[in-house]
Amino acid sequence: MKLSNGLNLNSHPSGRHFLQIPGPTNVPDRILRAMDYPTIDHRGPEFQQLGRAVLSGIRQIFQTEGPVVIYPASGTGAWEAALVNTLSPGDTVLMCETGQFATLWKRLAERLGLRVIFIEGDWRHGTDAQAIAAHLAADTGHAIRAVCVVHNETSTGVTSWVPDVRRVMDEAAHPALLLVDTISSLGSVDYRHDEWGVDVTIAGSQKGLMLPPGLSFNAISAKALKAGEQARLPRAYWDWQDMLTSNANGYFPYTPATNLLYGLHEAISMLLEEGLPGVFARHQRHAQATRAAVRGWGLEVLCADPALASPALTAILMPAGHSADAVRRIALARFNLSLGQGLGKVTDKVFRIGHLGDFNDLTLLGTLGGVEMALGLAGVPMQAGGIQAAMAHLSATQPGA
Repeated sequence: MKLSNGLNLNSHPSGRHFLQIPGPTNVPDRILRAMDYPTIDHRGPEFQQLGRAVLSGIRQIFQTEGPVVIYPASGTGAWEAALVNTLSPGDTVLMCETGQFATLWKRLAERLGLRVIFIEGDWRHGTDAQAIAAHLAADTGHAIRAVCVVHNETSTGVTSWVPDVRRVMDEAAHPALLLVDTISSLGSVDYRHDEWGVDVTIAGSQKGLMLPPGLSFNAISAKALKAGEQARLPRAYWDWQDMLTSNANGYFPYTPATNLLYGLHEAISMLLEEGLPGVFARHQRHAQATRAAVRGWGLEVLCADPALASPALTAILMPAGHSADAVRRIALARFNLSLGQGLGKVTDKVFRIGHLGDFNDLTLLGTLGGVEMALGLAGVPMQAGGIQAAMAHLSATQPGA
């Protein structure tokens, strides 16, 4: 079947598609099989058992003893839920420009009627804790109600060290809430909701949790729940209290995404079977091998601080005069390999390799092989040896180490 726009729906290249964007990620067979199950009565006892299992299990992934609310939504919905349940019209929030997704979260906050103080950034570094400290010190009247941080900026491959943010907030004795976006880090980058003193953690299903898009999450502290009692931003669908009331019995206040919850149950099992420390070490190891390849090619990683380079993805800068999108087009057309595009300020300047989720050594080497060939075909000046550098790193290290 060929559509009027020229798209051939019957065209299918041989071999599997390498989906190496930084989310949605590859869905493993175990999760696909778990989702391939008849829909059940979402008010019946069988669903109650499923609901209680996922609501309990997901807390282990966030590393929290507190409640986690699950919405049928993308991560954008979880952003909104975090804000409307804790804040009132005209409240001031402090946010940091670490990339495109931090910028989009800012725009959402402004559309909700919040006043945003936006600490500018260069998209190559993480959150500046000292800049946050300066704003909090100047805020003697405690007008700032929340500090919002993106833990792992998907557009740049830069992480932010959340404990530093918590530390400067505590040193300032400032009562603001700490809201953290872990949409591209939960289940792939070390993250500890309770230990790091986070009030609301935001996440989505389609990245480290290895699920299709469609579920989003808020992990909620007692302080955030208390703030919700005074919050006056309009909320209905996103209301935590409606969710928590139903969740207490394993149910949801409206029709849940049952088959995605089947998949979530399996994803939680897979992550806990591997063990979270092993999951985080695996992602770090693959990230290090990827960056070894980038150095071997003589190219530059967008993240300027190696200590903050993301375990989940790597953004690669193109030499002046060369198009990242051209490399991506060649990779897709010739090798059935999807790479992440540059977003916002880095459009066509970078491409992104996702190395998160259901991922192993051979998947990485296949991905890097496709990237190296696409770079060569695109005429990007580079050196040979990137693949060998990645292989050397993988050979010298052990999975899970």
